[in-house]
Amino acid sequence: MSIVKKVKVKSVVFSDTSLGLIAGPCVIENREHSLKMAYELKVISDKLNFPFIFKSSFDKANRSSISSFRGLGIDEGLSILSEVKKEIDVPIITDIHDASQASIVGEVVDVIQIPAFLSRQTDILIAAAKTGKVVNIKKGQFISPWDTEHIIEKVVESGCKNILITERGTQFGYNNLVSDMRSIPIIQEYGYPVVFDATHSAQLPGGMGSYSGGMREMIPYLAKAAVAVGCNGLFFEVHDNPQKSKSDAATQYLLDNFEELLVQIRKIYESTR
Repeated sequence: MSIVKKVKVKSVVFSDTSLGLIAGPCVIENREHSLKMAYELKVISDKLNFPFIFKSSFDKANRSSISSFRGLGIDEGLSILSEVKKEIDVPIITDIHDASQASIVGEVVDVIQIPAFLSRQTDILIAAAKTGKVVNIKKGQFISPWDTEHIIEKVVESGCKNILITERGTQFGYNNLVSDMRSIPIIQEYGYPVVFDATHSAQLPGGMGSYSGGMREMIPYLAKAAVAVGCNGLFFEVHDNPQKSKSDAATQYLLDNFEELLVQIRKIYESTR
């Protein structure tokens, strides 16, 4: 079994002996919704002693349709995330979409995320690394687990050694993803924690024509399988009303069911460690 570096983000720890959690709505819809979701997730987190990093995007730059809602933009988005961080007292993660955004986003968040489609882009990886923040790299659907070694090298050589790699499924034909659980121990061999994205892994990319479909009912199965295999963290997009969400409506997990799922996950984690 590989030994991965411990990556700590305030009270959230990703390591061989702890399971980190990242959760929140896909996109920042408005100030009130972000604060509400962060508060509700914090209540669950505190109750279960399962600290989490709040996630949400100020821009969804890879939407299927040009008419799809992308977000509130970097200025308003970061203002809302800053308020969430202060008022709810949780660490924050959000994604960047080009190298120029790294420094300004790094002033607000605790973790900078690299989107899957940009995971091999050298300039954006270097810029994120140089902020001094933890960098979470979503492994591209088109990348093998062993190719993440070269991605990690780019970030390490740029001065960052606090790295997370997030597995989020592999493209399988058209409009479909599969989760190869072998990727978790393979990537861990490179020495950094592996997070499993249980919600994006349930997507059917572009499966509905102008937007992505998904299989929300598969999310608990995928999450529990990844924990049993030995992932070091979990990533969930969570929403209080997924059907009316402005992005990834088919695969955001229902807030009302999230606590029960975390309880099940905790039992599996404790039984396999």
